[in-house]
Amino acid sequence: MGRSVKRSMWTHTAQRSRRARRPYPVRTVITRSQGNTSCFQRLPAEVFHMILDRLSGWLFKRCTLLLPTEDRLTLISSTFSQMPCFKLEECTAAGCLGFYGYGVFLKTMISGWGEVEWHRVFNFLCSFTNLLPKIKMAVTGTPGVSCSLELQLRLFCRQVLLDPWPGKGTLFWLTRILKPWPMVLQARLLFILYGPLMPDGTLAWQGMVEREMSHSDLGHMAGVIVLLYRNLDHLTDWTTDTMQTILEELIVLPEVWHMENVARLFVLCGNTVCYSFLANKLHNGQLLQVSRLIVHIILVCEKDGYSMNWVVRMVHQVCQGFNTSERFAFIQRLEDMFSEVTMELIEIVTAGNHHEGTGPFQTLRSLLQSSAHFHAKFLHMTLQNE
Repeated sequence: MGRSVKRSMWTHTAQRSRRARRPYPVRTVITRSQGNTSCFQRLPAEVFHMILDRLSGWLFKRCTLLLPTEDRLTLISSTFSQMPCFKLEECTAAGCLGFYGYGVFLKTMISGWGEVEWHRVFNFLCSFTNLLPKIKMAVTGTPGVSCSLELQLRLFCRQVLLDPWPGKGTLFWLTRILKPWPMVLQARLLFILYGPLMPDGTLAWQGMVEREMSHSDLGHMAGVIVLLYRNLDHLTDWTTDTMQTILEELIVLPEVWHMENVARLFVLCGNTVCYSFLANKLHNGQLLQVSRLIVHIILVCEKDGYSMNWVVRMVHQVCQGFNTSERFAFIQRLEDMFSEVTMELIEIVTAGNHHEGTGPFQTLRSLLQSSAHFHAKFLHMTLQNE
């Protein structure tokens, strides 16, 4: 083959190669004023996940390895501040993946760092997003009025900080978020972060008051309460009494919850949280409230298909703190409460007042069944212990 032919083939190949490696067009950032479409939503899902994979490939971490933490955070801030999808109340597109991407990046970036560095990261995030003033606005206003802000705070805190870190990581970020606020506002903030949502995507403030919520609606809230309880020995700013107060405030937001929602939350929290709450109220002489709550816990166990054994064991556990006469008074009050709740439901049924969700007649039927199952288990356990 002649030299001129070889040169021609080489030139043709090089041109084809250059055409194949033509640089990708540069995307411009869509600001809030330019439209309501997320810049991430414009990317195909495969491309977005490819970007996240690149971010999680330790590239940024390795490139800034020798820089102090403050300089690293400044670099992040200078880059992310140009992207509305990474900022609170900047991107209005539904289903935007910006906070999710932020969470993936942040977890990769600070994985392996010490707690002191994590504190610096949290302080940086508070400054970068103006987080604390926004939280204050949400938790001091009327629940549900600033619904857009509530949802933005929920998405940012959950997707950037809380959800990417299971267990102790979640605990660290959660306690940093809660710590600046008094207990009553901590309860409101917990609801904003983990409370159930209505079908339209807003927080179910009134839903907790007016209708029964399912166990799936309350699962996340129960999970974070259990997380805090399990780690009280390692937390300096939270005690059993602190958690008791937070729970007392939580179940009356924005008004007293539907009683089955209170019971369902404690069923999901399990024996330790439930017994601690009941024992504290009994210690403060609130026998009537405890009896009503136990009756509804029994009802929820029957409705949701949970074993009645754990309720019976918990009632036995409560009884152990009484002397004989106090124990008899407690059991008598519990039986009277069964009768009161039954009569309340009968009056609703006969009056023809039907609420949303499960009808009063079905609830009455479940209550009678739960009473029979509870008493059978309770008598069986009592006779076994004699």
